[in-house]
Amino acid sequence: MPMQRLSNKRVLLGVTGSIAAYKAADVIRRLREAGAEVRVVMTEGAKAFVTPLTFQALSGSPVHENLLDKEAEAAMGHIELARWADVILIAPASANSLTGLAHGRADELLHAVCLASDVPLAIAPAMNKHMWADPATQENVRLLAQRGVIFIGPDSGEQACGDVGEGRMIDSETIVARITELFSVGSLSGLTLLVTAGPTREALDPVRYLSNHSSGKMGYAIAEAAIEAGAKVILVSGPVALETPDRVTRINVESAADMEAAVKEQITAAEIFVSTAAVADYRPVNVQQEKIKKKENRITLELEKNTDILAMVKADYAKTFCVGFAAETQDLENYARAKLKQKNIEMIAANLVGSAATKTSGTFNSDLNELNVYWQGGETKLELGSKTKLARQLVALIAQRFSLHEINVQNENNVISLKQ
Repeated sequence: MPMQRLSNKRVLLGVTGSIAAYKAADVIRRLREAGAEVRVVMTEGAKAFVTPLTFQALSGSPVHENLLDKEAEAAMGHIELARWADVILIAPASANSLTGLAHGRADELLHAVCLASDVPLAIAPAMNKHMWADPATQENVRLLAQRGVIFIGPDSGEQACGDVGEGRMIDSETIVARITELFSVGSLSGLTLLVTAGPTREALDPVRYLSNHSSGKMGYAIAEAAIEAGAKVILVSGPVALETPDRVTRINVESAADMEAAVKEQITAAEIFVSTAAVADYRPVNVQQEKIKKKENRITLELEKNTDILAMVKADYAKTFCVGFAAETQDLENYARAKLKQKNIEMIAANLVGSAATKTSGTFNSDLNELNVYWQGGETKLELGSKTKLARQLVALIAQRFSLHEINVQNENNVISLKQ
């Protein structure tokens, strides 16, 4: 099993009323060994076989059992869990749970979470061979598969009831391997992404600097999502308290000038440039060599503009697919569209910050975000969710738009060749 390939992934494990419920304990153990964060939802039937305390001890998080949770925000625990998860895995999935999922029932917390979620749903069935073979069960499987649900198993062999045949839950190692594969989509295979993230610091003196509240979380999430999509990723990072994602090449910088220099050095290797960094617009004209002493009641700082790195890249490397970010406190769409046009870039992702970002606590340092994404002739909204989830959605969109971009570039080259 590839160790740590699920690092920072959030797996919501549903356990239903099957004798194989005890096997979910090993699934949790293996998921956590692979680096995943695991939360467990148990149905009423599951609690007849295993106690919630067992899964709480193994997952390190409280087990969720009730549809209407008084401890959850607005008592809507199913919505919170749906937003939290990167993938939902039901193991074991009983015949009854397949019926509920196929027909859209929301009488159990687990079913309600699945209805409210837009993340991949994987199911590891476990039941008697005759129940699995029954036409009603097979029709439910067909319906769910048509909707994109991923089935892992079942396996064949001796069952708890003494029968031998297809229907037993597949081994936990195989389940975790399949979940790992879900995050290796390959849509950017063979490409290199250059990503900037975090703030910059513009020195005033040896002690003080001008900066902003950027945490770098969105940029780091994009870097990790691009790795999952098969790309080689170079991450130019301002000062942040984040670990480097696995297999990402990280270059640390301090100032906007440092970031500009690093981007110039790396950009020729990249087909795609994603500018998530909150680069300071201005820097002090004069940096004091000694600490500025507190003498006057008021001082004046003279500032000069930093280079617009994104605009510079697009001007100098016109064929590079460029994605910008716009963090605004008001009039989000107009500002974002203006930047898209002014910088002549392919795509821009925009979000509210500050007091306007009521759903995400100002967005800076939050693990949640929502994005409006614009391109010439189109737009889409990525609904409120974790920055990890949004990064995967955005990378999928970048891959789609890049593919169209490459076709257009090729067509332009063909036209030029014909004219010559």
